[in-house]
Amino acid sequence: MNTKHFFYLGLFALLSVVLLNSCVKEDTYADNPQGNFEALWHIIDEHYCFLTIKQQEYGLDWNEVHARYQRQINAQMTEAQLFEVLGNMLAELRDGHVNLYSSFDVARNWSWHENYPANMYDTLITRYLGRNFRMASGLRYCLLDDNVGYLRCATFNQALGEGNLDQIFSYFLPARGLIIDVRSNPGGLISSAEQLAARFTNEPLLVGYMQHKTGRRHDDFSALQEQWLKPSRGIRWQKPVVILTNRGVYSAANEFVKCMKCCPKVHVIGDKTGGGSGLPFSSELPNGWSIRFSACPVFDKDKRTTEFGIMPDTQIGLQLSDFLHGKDTLIEYARTLFE
Repeated sequence: MNTKHFFYLGLFALLSVVLLNSCVKEDTYADNPQGNFEALWHIIDEHYCFLTIKQQEYGLDWNEVHARYQRQINAQMTEAQLFEVLGNMLAELRDGHVNLYSSFDVARNWSWHENYPANMYDTLITRYLGRNFRMASGLRYCLLDDNVGYLRCATFNQALGEGNLDQIFSYFLPARGLIIDVRSNPGGLISSAEQLAARFTNEPLLVGYMQHKTGRRHDDFSALQEQWLKPSRGIRWQKPVVILTNRGVYSAANEFVKCMKCCPKVHVIGDKTGGGSGLPFSSELPNGWSIRFSACPVFDKDKRTTEFGIMPDTQIGLQLSDFLHGKDTLIEYARTLFE
């Protein structure tokens, strides 16, 4: 395969091999509160990929975090108390890809979207889709009354199917433009995000870069590796496209927006995406709890991190006056771009 044509699906396979071979053997820690605390802190310290970037962005000092949370650890604490302390420590990373899993709970961080307006309502989306919308591979779609196509993509959690995509784009052939609504899409399969984006280019596109960790120091990374988007062999869209985004767009959906911004005739409107560009990897604590964290940084075509989100071409939010009249501000604005 031409090394320039980097498929995300193959990327994951390569990534797994690289990570398993490059991660240094973990030190041994005792199965007690202090040992589990030290194990978790060191896993993040040695393998998490955004410590330097987040120190620059908002002053994260991982050594200071260690000192502050170590004072909360004692031999008499319960499992629930330990879980709470470790979860709070991980929250300092402000990363939705960082999760601690126990038999009784999951530590998670949703600050990337919780502190921002949603800029969408399901009731409005249902209204635009109408009763006779079509659905395939989790995608809902219809033609609006002004002959603009509307495609609602709420998740990338399942394979899309090339045949299904051909049917969708055949249905949209009479449309004068297409709106793709990925608002509040939390991600899923990067292969599915790439599969959909591949319908919007006629030639291979350099869409970004990635790295992987090569050592324990915070800045031990491989050289940048190119990510290329290859055109689909199925029906490809040649008319204008508008992408709707909000802060709930994360992970694989964030990657989809990154790819689409490289495609011709694409305009992104809405809010900055939620980010989540690090490809996740997993490890385990002495007590059996598992930790998932971002291990490989991903960048856009200009070598800028997308961990903190991607800005739209036009920033616009949902207006209360429109909502009260049963209208979605973003969809209505997108329709004017096809006039």
